Amino acid sequence: MLRVQNLSVDVEGSRVLRGISFEVNAGELVYLVGRNGAGKTTSLRTIMGFRKPASGSLITFAGVNLAGLRPYRIARLGIGFAPEESEVFGELTVAENIALPTWTQPHPREAQARIEEAYRVFPQLERYHTRGGHALSGGERKMVSIARALALGPKLLLLDEPTEGLSPVIVPAIIQALANIRALGHAVFIAESNIHHVPDFTDRLYVIERGEIVFAGLPELAAKDPALARIVAGTPPRPGGDAIEAPPAV
Repeated sequence: MLRVQNLSVDVEGSRVLRGISFEVNAGELVYLVGRNGAGKTTSLRTIMGFRKPASGSLITFAGVNLAGLRPYRIARLGIGFAPEESEVFGELTVAENIALPTWTQPHPREAQARIEEAYRVFPQLERYHTRGGHALSGGERKMVSIARALALGPKLLLLDEPTEGLSPVIVPAIIQALANIRALGHAVFIAESNIHHVPDFTDRLYVIERGEIVFAGLPELAAKDPALARIVAGTPPRPGGDAIEAPPAV
């Protein structure tokens, strides 16, 4: 479904991504794990068209080359995006925030069906559907942000740090929501800093370090390499760097 090959990205004259490759197949839950500043957010924002890849990079979705497409065109192809900031419209209610994509995004499925699906993923939001966005907690904003992206009716959902900064009490609700989204048949690609927030039903894990993919495989295999374990646990790099062996095949 999504295939990224040899992706390099420069930000303000510095190379942030260095020829990384990964893929997400239909219905899969895939994680991109790395320390802060490793290139996770840049990867997602480049897929969505907010960053321009360097020459030689290839990003395709369902066989369509995404290079040069505007973000709204990429969204219309079937990719939803919930950024780390989890911004919601404070002057709109929860119900209006979730319904917003159905007002602007043409889709073969009826708007009400997409909205109902978002509430099936986050049933707790039904209690707050009349609450204004300005009155939501951080965890509630995160849920609304993901539910709003889901109401787009995407084939693939990109989530940037969905558990970052949340109370430990809220994290299980987000993990359960991921299971619900996957059960509905949506593919999900998630950027995460800590492997402890990666659920055991994850199909594949990629580890990124200093803009390079250093591991691709099952999460439990990454934890067996001490250097990888430091990265996926969010531990700051050692002064001399962490020596990592060549990544195994996917």
